Amino acid sequence: MEQLPKCPANYVPLTPVTFLQRAASAYADRTSIIYERVRFTWRQTYERCRRLASSLRSLHIGKNDVVSVLAPNIPAMYEMHFAVPMAGAVLNTINTRLDANSVATILRHSEAKLLFVDHQLVQLAGDAILKLREIGEAAGCPVPPVILIDDLDGPTGCAIGALEYEALVQGGDPEFVPAVLEDEWDPISLNYTSGTTSAPKGVVYTHRGAYLSTVSLLLHWELRGSPVYLWTLPMFHCNGWTFTWGVAARGGTNVCLRTTAAAGIFRSIAEHGVTHMCCAPIVFNIILNAGPEQRRRIDRPVEILTGGAPPPAALLLQIEKRGFHVTHAYGLTEATGPALVCEWLQQWDELPTAERARLKARQGVGVLSLADVDVKNLDTMLSVARDGRTVGEIVLRGSSIMKGYLKDQAATQEAFKDGWFRTGDVGVVHKDGYIEIKDRSKDVIISGGENISSVEIETVLYCHPGVAEAAVVAMPHHHWGETPCAFLALREGHSKEEVEEDKMISFCRKKLPGYMVPKKFVILRELPKTSTGKIQKFELRAMAKGLAGVGEPKRLSSFKKQASLKKIQQYDHHHQVLARSRL
Repeated sequence: MEQLPKCPANYVPLTPVTFLQRAASAYADRTSIIYERVRFTWRQTYERCRRLASSLRSLHIGKNDVVSVLAPNIPAMYEMHFAVPMAGAVLNTINTRLDANSVATILRHSEAKLLFVDHQLVQLAGDAILKLREIGEAAGCPVPPVILIDDLDGPTGCAIGALEYEALVQGGDPEFVPAVLEDEWDPISLNYTSGTTSAPKGVVYTHRGAYLSTVSLLLHWELRGSPVYLWTLPMFHCNGWTFTWGVAARGGTNVCLRTTAAAGIFRSIAEHGVTHMCCAPIVFNIILNAGPEQRRRIDRPVEILTGGAPPPAALLLQIEKRGFHVTHAYGLTEATGPALVCEWLQQWDELPTAERARLKARQGVGVLSLADVDVKNLDTMLSVARDGRTVGEIVLRGSSIMKGYLKDQAATQEAFKDGWFRTGDVGVVHKDGYIEIKDRSKDVIISGGENISSVEIETVLYCHPGVAEAAVVAMPHHHWGETPCAFLALREGHSKEEVEEDKMISFCRKKLPGYMVPKKFVILRELPKTSTGKIQKFELRAMAKGLAGVGEPKRLSSFKKQASLKKIQQYDHHHQVLARSRL
């Protein structure tokens, strides 16, 4: 066949920014954003984003510059998902639950040119800027100008920096022409897998990947015309699992919540007719534990897409009885959010309730934006048997996988091997092709939807003068899903009183964000180890489950006994917390 030319008429680089332009044309007078007493239409949102992009350019923000934002789920946070790339820049949404050290590290690593800060987070931002200035004096690290985001529903009178968000919007050009995207491989956003102070991982998304991931999830979750989407998932989590762009694509309504509280959730559902929401399983507990005065009647089922440590079958049943229909997903930051979705099969409706809940807790099949998903033996790179028992590592490939880790070529090369992205998560494949996670190879703890590195906590614990050995594992928790549980061995010459639980919690709070502080500390004579001296975390996980009332407690004295590898594997398999995911 003859070679036909590529031209502007038949080829336009993919970017989710075009969803907003279309929404402003196709759904101009439809409500785009609801926030307390504030309402915008899609025509207004498009104009506001163009104005903001214009002001960003006037502040010398251009191609590939990083613009950071520290804010909850408010209109400004939503608008910046379009305005920042319209200016040709890269959006970096920072986890509002991090401490000042972590925020400063992200600002330094990303070389952010601007920092937008919500009025309620001024103290956190101020502390981070002070730390950044301390670093800057020694290392020549630039400090970005800070722009306040005041409250649209009523200005607070708060002040930080010389600029204010709404002033930038009003002062911008409503006819601004967005920067032309020449290459869909260009970065659109930068998301950090964790706010670690030692080695932050900056995950770079491309315009192409964000576009395809958005469209894929709209199809999988079947967001039909005019959805009303409630923001209970932080927009800083993988850009709201791409639904920041996705709601615009469907001309839906964004209902913004500053805080995820039961009263606000039920009120929003009742008053605005919410149809969809995403959340970590911790939000289920918020809903279920709501008092009578907080609840409202739900007239039609609300669709929930959830990820993180999967909710137990009993919890799924309870939440669905309250008027919610749950779809379970698995993903990670590097995959632009959800990578697997447990697509429901009609024949499962006939199964007993408990069996339906068990099937729903599986991670499922790959999303459409992925070219392939598999579970492989990494030694041979052969696919594991589809028997629901043979374990391997989950690997992915496709256009929705990250561009790579910012300024970390070694980590990028390690993640991309043999033509696959290696997730580090261990799973099985069932006969029907659905994948189920069995464990994590990286010992990540998920607490309330937040990924917590056990290694980072252990590093802090080893700084305590009374600690000789430290290991942190996940302990099941009725509210948070999981919380860190720390096992310590005393340094010779120190007493147990020095490492009492209250003292250790206070010690950790000075060095870690609150959600990373272990809720339980256990003192052992020595930590269980292999013959080569490696700490056996599966033993500690089993004990943590026992302490939490999950399975049989393991006696401390049992660590002195030697067990065969076969028995250890059998015990560990019996006590695994099944099907946990990393969203």
